[in-house]
Order: sequence, then C-alpha cells, then structure tokens
Amino acid sequence: MFKAYKTILFLLLLCVSLSTFAQVNRTEDFSKRYTLKQVVVLSRHNIRSPLSGRHSTMQRITPHEWYHWSSAPSELSLRGGALETMMGQYFRKWLVSEGLMQENEIPTEGAMRFYANSLQRTIATAQYFSSGMLPVANIRIEHHLEVGKMDSIFAPQITDDSEAFKALAQQQITAMGGEKGLVGIGEKMANNYKVLERVLDMDQSKACLEGDTCHFRTDDAHVYLIKHREPGMGGSMRLACQAADALILQYYEESDEVKATFGDTLTWEEWESISAIKDWYGDVLFTAPVVARQVARPLLRTMLEELQIEGRKFTFLCGHDSNIASVLAALEAEDYRLPNTIEKKTPIGCKLVVEKWENTEGQVFATLNLVYQSTKQLRSMSLLDLENSPMVFSIRLKGIDANADGLYPFEDVLDRIVFAIQ
Repeated sequence: MFKAYKTILFLLLLCVSLSTFAQVNRTEDFSKRYTLKQVVVLSRHNIRSPLSGRHSTMQRITPHEWYHWSSAPSELSLRGGALETMMGQYFRKWLVSEGLMQENEIPTEGAMRFYANSLQRTIATAQYFSSGMLPVANIRIEHHLEVGKMDSIFAPQITDDSEAFKALAQQQITAMGGEKGLVGIGEKMANNYKVLERVLDMDQSKACLEGDTCHFRTDDAHVYLIKHREPGMGGSMRLACQAADALILQYYEESDEVKATFGDTLTWEEWESISAIKDWYGDVLFTAPVVARQVARPLLRTMLEELQIEGRKFTFLCGHDSNIASVLAALEAEDYRLPNTIEKKTPIGCKLVVEKWENTEGQVFATLNLVYQSTKQLRSMSLLDLENSPMVFSIRLKGIDANADGLYPFEDVLDRIVFAIQ
C-alpha cells in the first residue's frame, strides 16, 4: 500500500512538473496547431563578480577571505560567459526545432536584434548568448553609451518626485510588511539574517571588533525615492543584501561547497533563506505597483515596439534582475516561487521570454515564461539541449484568461503592456 501511495504521489508531482515546464513538453499536436512567429527575451546578465571589491565593506563584515574572482568587480566572470553560451545553444536548438530559424542562420537585416545595457556584464552576456545561438553570424551587440554607463532604457529610475507619488509609493512599500511596515519586513527576515551572520562569522569580523556592527538589525531599513535615480535603501537590509549577493555568487563560482561558505555547511533550505534576503530587497525597491510601472516604462515601451515590428523574429534585451522584477510587477504577474533554484524570483542569467504564436486559423497568441539554469546546472555547468533543458516556468498574468493550451490572446497581452505604460 505504501509503495502504491509513493507511486501515485510521484506521478502527481511529475504531472505538476510537466505542466510547469510547458515549453519543453509541448505535444506534437500542439506543434501541428501552432506556429512560433516571434520571440522577445528580456535577460538578466549571467554570473558576475560582486559589485564591491574584496577590500570594501564586504571584507569588514567577515574575518574570511572572499573568493578571488577572474573578473573585475561587477564584470561577467569566465564561468558566466560559458554558461551564457550554453543557454544560447539551447535557444538555437529550440528555435530550430520550432522552425523560427535555421541551424547555422545568418539573420537578414532587421530580423533579429541584440541590445544590451552599456555595462560590461550585460554587453558580454549578450555577446556570449549570441555566440551560442548564432555561432557563425558574428553578431554585433547594440549598446548606446560608452561602456560603464547606464542606458536609460535599462536604468530603473524614478521619473516623478511629486509628494503624491512618494506618499503612495511609501504606502505600497510599507504595506508589504503589514502593520509594522519596513520593520515588519525586517522581523520576517530575522532568522534569515542569523543564517547569514553565522556563515560570515560576523561576530568575529573587523566591523564587529571595532564596535561598528555585529548583527543585521531588523528595524533600521529606510527607502528613498529621488528623481532620475534608482529607488534606494539604507540600513541593515541593504548591507545584508550585498552580503547575500556576494555569497550566492561565490557559491555559483566556487566548485568546493565548503570553501564557498567559509568552512560552513549549508542545507538547501538555508541557501534559500539567504537568497530570500535578496528577494525581499528587490521586492521592496522595485515591485510596489506605482514604482514598478514607473521604472519599467522605458523597457515596456521597447518590448511593445519589438512585438509589433514587421519582420522581426527574435529580440534579446540584456539588463538586470531589477528590470525583470519591475516589468513583471508592472504587468501584474501572479506571485510565484521558482523551483530547482535557490533564487526564487530572478535567478542569475534568467530570461523573461515572450513568445508569439499563430494557430491554423490565423489567430495570434502570446505566452510568458521564465527560462533559467537551475542551481545544479549553474554549479555543474551542465550542457543544455532539448533533452537536458534549462528550467522553463510559466508566468501567469492576473485578469487575463488563457486558452486550453495556456496561451493568451496576443492583443490582450499588448493591451496589458500599454496599460502598464500609461
């Protein structure tokens, strides 16, 4: 009886998994009834070194030496480049299988666009991806400013500093923590902070010994909204996010798990706990509805234009986790937690993929997926193809009905983008 129960449970879980990874497991019947017409990808860059150097604040909050990176602070690592090439190879196999491109295609003028923020990690990510997807096409990555400067399309900046906007934004942000506001969020992360403090051995750090800080406080977070700047935060939540980010990147890059955690041993749940600090930080700054619509507007305009350009088959826009988070919030995506990754919202290298399909009756549909490498695939550098695919998670939009195949009417998706922009 117990074995039968286990078998039934396994089959149920398998069905859930297959429905989650719809892109990979679409049936032969689906392929007969629908033709893939266009794909627009909004990508986060792949693995980079931490934003701060080894001798910055990050070094003061732990007695341990951080990983010695192959790249300068904030730049794409060699591992990140290899992983992104693998992701590009997977997209090549998928798009060829769907008939959208040839195996060694050299795109005609205007058929494809690769556009990145003008930072090294985003330009390099787009270059590596294009090399995997179009290995003989010698793609030139479009970027508009000198390397190292933020393009306004990808910069999630505040454009309205009116008192009415700031009051509404602060109200929506503090509501995430309940009655206690940001303090409530801090209290929710108290146990997450303890795990991070333990790994860092923060009580033995230079910052602690010099009387600066030995713990991440739960009551000192504050958000500031300044015109022409990204939403910002001060206090322990910001410092904890920086430390969690550096530690997670170190975990992806360092093959020895014990070295990656300074001699500690973490469970999967503890890694999720550390990553949740980053998720909360991103949610607070970029997903309040009134903030998300404002900071995502330039990218949404670009995506809307791309989806309507005659003859465009494929678009690759390379930015940051804040871009994906704000775009999804602005489009009113249902809440989600991604499987098989310690980063539950916008994993490193993940892609928001908007697919445009046409059925045999000439009706046009769209679907949105998050495509990303699992934590295991990132650490093991697994080769990707149609049999060993990345994770593909279906994103649902509130208030729009999908058909039996999980596709939205294309015009409904365009209308949602227009609504978010306006």
